[in-house]
Amino acid sequence: MSTSSDASAIKALHEAVAIQKAAFLKDQDPTLAVRVANLHKIAAMVTSNRQLIREALNEDFGSHPDGLTDLVEVMGPAGRAMFVASQLEEWMKDEPRFIDPALFGNGTAVVRREAKGVIGNIVPFNFPFDLSVGPLVEQLAAGNRVIIKPSELTPACGALLKKMVNATFPTDLVEVVNGGMDLSIEFSKVKWDHLLYTGSSSVGKLIMAECAKQLVPCTLELGGKNPAVFYSGAVTAEKVNHLIGIKMLKNGQMCISIDTVYVPAKDVDEFVRLAVAFVATLQGYAKSLDCTGMISMRHLERIQRMLAEAKASGAKVIPLDDGEVDLTTRRMPLSVVVDPSSSLDISKEEIFGPILVVRSYEAIASVVAEINDGERPLGLYVFGNDEEEIQYVLRNTKSGGAAINGCALQGALPSLGFGGTGNSGMGRHHGLEGFREFTNPKGLVRRSDEGVPDLAAAFGPPYAAASGLVDHILSEAAKAA
Repeated sequence: MSTSSDASAIKALHEAVAIQKAAFLKDQDPTLAVRVANLHKIAAMVTSNRQLIREALNEDFGSHPDGLTDLVEVMGPAGRAMFVASQLEEWMKDEPRFIDPALFGNGTAVVRREAKGVIGNIVPFNFPFDLSVGPLVEQLAAGNRVIIKPSELTPACGALLKKMVNATFPTDLVEVVNGGMDLSIEFSKVKWDHLLYTGSSSVGKLIMAECAKQLVPCTLELGGKNPAVFYSGAVTAEKVNHLIGIKMLKNGQMCISIDTVYVPAKDVDEFVRLAVAFVATLQGYAKSLDCTGMISMRHLERIQRMLAEAKASGAKVIPLDDGEVDLTTRRMPLSVVVDPSSSLDISKEEIFGPILVVRSYEAIASVVAEINDGERPLGLYVFGNDEEEIQYVLRNTKSGGAAINGCALQGALPSLGFGGTGNSGMGRHHGLEGFREFTNPKGLVRRSDEGVPDLAAAFGPPYAAASGLVDHILSEAAKAA
């Protein structure tokens, strides 16, 4: 989008922020009924626009499977909204905390979850609805107001999202602002009450730096080179088929997709054979409507350069599909690269496309060491039959989330907090953890006039009584010991 159009978008952004901040000051604690009604509106909004969402995704990606749209971009947020609606009454309750009756008498202490205020959400291109409307679920459940900035790489989805939101919610509750890079930069400079960013680690650092200038709390959902580890005996058709199928989701354009697979050296050929056999059953996958296009020519060319570099280096490259790259739809077949040099881009960068690196190993300890030598990934996947072996990998590595004998499933559950650690991000959305992320846990103490008097006066002068109180406590502790 041009700079001139960004100027009007930036103006609209600041107007929306002012409107929402004023509205929040007038209603800082929406009732349970209001919040649940908003969640039901979210579910109805995405399901009623199912066909339009399909069309927008196909327009932006060049090719996007309708079935995947229905499952992830429509039912994902809708199911998430209904799950949170079913849990919200319990989540909103004050959480009792221990209070020492010797000091505070019959007083009580609770943690009260209160709305933060106006939240900004910078959405990535790969899941335009799931990662805009999805987090909106917990943000509205927590009582906040929200402004969403879709990716400039998905203009059709961004335009549709704005129409959907404006038809469903008042601007002082939820708004969508569309624009280019100038808007994105300005968006990160707003004094939000909380900011959610999903995208690359490099941009995440810039976002966090802007947030730090105004002490804006932020949630960073980033990515990384997510590993999958196969133990001997786990290289079966069912497990390999599952992994390859997940890798094909969005054609690898997913932050929790598999980047590198570690396979026992003696099983590498079998792994590749099973992968080739599975893709063959899909009968021309790369030419089919089940294959998602790369989001842009720049992204497609980046993946092509990675693959060309691997081939030029002498690495073993196995195409899993005999299809060619379709420049019109930007669809590209999936390829496996076996044991590439650590100096190649596919070994150093998050791939985020249809290339799967397979690395052979002799000792599992070397795999764990290699994973720990890199940045902490967003997801980690272990395939095996022995629980002790599986737990060895999980307990000796760190990742944002993980799955056993599966891939990416931790990101599909509305009940399970989702997020990264270290270079893969910080904070969580989804479920109870998401609700808590977008609230302020206010500690609240209530003094009581009934029963045994409290000793609150000891905290003020004169302090002679305080010393006597401490002497008594220490004496009683010594007796108990």
